[in-house]
Amino acid sequence: MSPRYIAIEGPIGVGKSALAEKLARRLDARSVMEPTDNPFLEGFYRDQKESAFSTQMWFVISRHQQLRFLAQGDLFQQTVVSDYLFEKDRIFAYLNLNDSELATYERLYEHLSQDIRQPDLVVYLQAKVSTLVERIHRRGRRPERRISEAYLEQVVQAHDHFFFRYDQAPLLVVDTNEINLVQDETHMDDLVLRIDAMRGGVEYYRPGFSEPSS
Repeated sequence: MSPRYIAIEGPIGVGKSALAEKLARRLDARSVMEPTDNPFLEGFYRDQKESAFSTQMWFVISRHQQLRFLAQGDLFQQTVVSDYLFEKDRIFAYLNLNDSELATYERLYEHLSQDIRQPDLVVYLQAKVSTLVERIHRRGRRPERRISEAYLEQVVQAHDHFFFRYDQAPLLVVDTNEINLVQDETHMDDLVLRIDAMRGGVEYYRPGFSEPSS
């Protein structure tokens, strides 16, 4: 069967939300978009140490509130496409919190994660830091203006590390450096076909350029 719950993932600026919205329209699916009104986020990009804990706690609670309904199977009469994976919250926690903050965060995370349903497929979008910088600049979100390339490099490495070991759901890794999945219908067509064909394991894919590989 085709996946009924798809999570789109990747580092800041890679294009998760835009792809999730378009994929949801293409599949006639319900979209679940990550909360974007975190009141601590702009302060975090201005002073990470001072605002990291508040920012992270807001995110993990908000994401849990949004995703816990997916644990109820009867809601899956329609395909669901989300622009984030709950587990990735820990990527940023481990990047940004000190040891005492992380211990508090982990106690809360372990409690909240029990309510979260695993997706049927995760699509992990990859891009180089230079590509992310260009895309972040192009979309012009005010809080992101202060993001440094050094921090983006940490985010990219942390995501690669996490997904290299991820085995909770089938994983489709997509190199997006030379493609625009949202604007190019051919690339989007290729991706939809690849998603429909995924049955398990890990595949690496570059739509329009090569055959997928395991």
